[in-house]
Amino acid sequence: MPRTAAHPVTEYTAVSADGTVIAAERSGDGPPLVLVDGAMCHRASYGGRPLAALLADRFTVHVYDRRGRGSSGGAGASWTVERELEDLAAVLAAAGGSAVVFGTSSGAVLALRAAAAGLPVERVVAYEPSFAVEAGLQAEQRAALAAVERALADGAPGRAVRLFMLLVGLPRVLVALLGVLPGAAARRAVAPTLPHDLRIVGADGDGLLRLDWAGITVPLLLLAGGRSPEASLVAPARTAAAAVPGAEFRILPRQTHMVAPAALAPELAEFAAAGRTAVT
Repeated sequence: MPRTAAHPVTEYTAVSADGTVIAAERSGDGPPLVLVDGAMCHRASYGGRPLAALLADRFTVHVYDRRGRGSSGGAGASWTVERELEDLAAVLAAAGGSAVVFGTSSGAVLALRAAAAGLPVERVVAYEPSFAVEAGLQAEQRAALAAVERALADGAPGRAVRLFMLLVGLPRVLVALLGVLPGAAARRAVAPTLPHDLRIVGADGDGLLRLDWAGITVPLLLLAGGRSPEASLVAPARTAAAAVPGAEFRILPRQTHMVAPAALAPELAEFAAAGRTAVT
């Protein structure tokens, strides 16, 4: 992300409930907005920095490395969904006590879980929450979780990455090249967190995301890309919007799961600012 004089970036740490140190940064000026990355992403690797740069004119944007990634601690057996919620709670506390939360993919599901759990979330914007709606896709996610965990147990993080990328629909010809394409080492380094993302979206057990939708009482915007596959990425967003009274659902034309920050930022900014406008 460009470090401009207008919006300098301040790095900080937040301490989670179990003592794990979560690395984060903030930039911009305005009401707080927390960005939650999806699988394999953190601040230095395909994370929220480019989006934060586009939002910093209107918000104080917080981006953090989820547990076990980047500069954050908490790798290994300490992970549970509850720990990740506590990590987000620590970032929200550092952001001033409450904030609008945006998440993408598994990060979108984490944001939904946070709202359902009663964390101090003012509004949620979720881009393509990657839980499985159809039984066949639920079975695929369960099988992928088992296969990824076997690969990691075998000391083969590169294989774990390839298995995960096949699950999310990357063409096989590209999956075969992942080991030699730029960023291969970074992908292998973050591979141990892949089971975490699969569990967040409900791939363990029967593969069904069990979330207290009725517990989400804050304003909610679900987004999906117009070029994303309906069954695996658009349908979950539609389903979540239908499950929460008053939730909004929008399609971003010409976008895929790898949404362009420039296409996402206006929708996110409008919805995030709406609550403040209503109050004032």
